[in-house]
Amino acid sequence: MSASSSAPDRVAVVTGASRGLGRVLAGFLAKQGYGLIVTARGEAELTAATKEFRTNGSRVVAIGGDVSEAAHRQRVITAADGWGRLDLLVNNASELGDSPMPRLADASRGSFLRVVDVNVLAPLAMIQDALPLLQRSRGLVVNITSDAAVAGYPGWGVYGASKAALDLVSKTLAGELKDRGIAVVSVDPGDIRTKMHQDAFPGEDISDRPLPEVTLPFWAWLLSQPPMAVTGGRFRAQASVWEVPT
Repeated sequence: MSASSSAPDRVAVVTGASRGLGRVLAGFLAKQGYGLIVTARGEAELTAATKEFRTNGSRVVAIGGDVSEAAHRQRVITAADGWGRLDLLVNNASELGDSPMPRLADASRGSFLRVVDVNVLAPLAMIQDALPLLQRSRGLVVNITSDAAVAGYPGWGVYGASKAALDLVSKTLAGELKDRGIAVVSVDPGDIRTKMHQDAFPGEDISDRPLPEVTLPFWAWLLSQPPMAVTGGRFRAQASVWEVPT
């Protein structure tokens, strides 16, 4: 694929787009006219999601794979480069870790390293790879965080620590990249009914949690803001006041 006059006016990359929040957000972006590059580890689910995204005529490139692998990230960025721009990068793909989730004192080093690799190092590497495109488009980076990053919930230490690190990465990058015209925010979607959330509570009924669609008013608001007006923010998508004071 090569850049051309027929390229979409806006381009978004969404990781973890085959289900849950990533699928809902990617579907919303497709309806807003974004050209999409979507990725996830579950290729069958990603194929089904891609068909859904294309129902309104949206242009979608689907690339199955693991964001922790450099070759996969390069394929994603190369696809965006083919359209000549990247307006929005959503680092949504996440690793929960062991299920049932162990107390931090009992967590294995191997599992901890895998969670940090996917939840912290991979988003940072994706941003690093995408910098030229993001700068060209004066783009926005959205890193998906969690209330586990700040709450210290028993059993959530591994996942929460990775998201706390991602929050700091987001805040730091926002300051470092501002002079390049690149905005960076972190977003806590709140408790939502997803497979990952079910994996965190094996055998429990989580039907009282809202579906990811509950976050759509927030996304409509965020994407209507000038990126530099929101950069450095940490937002809660289900809160009555979206931005968390710092």
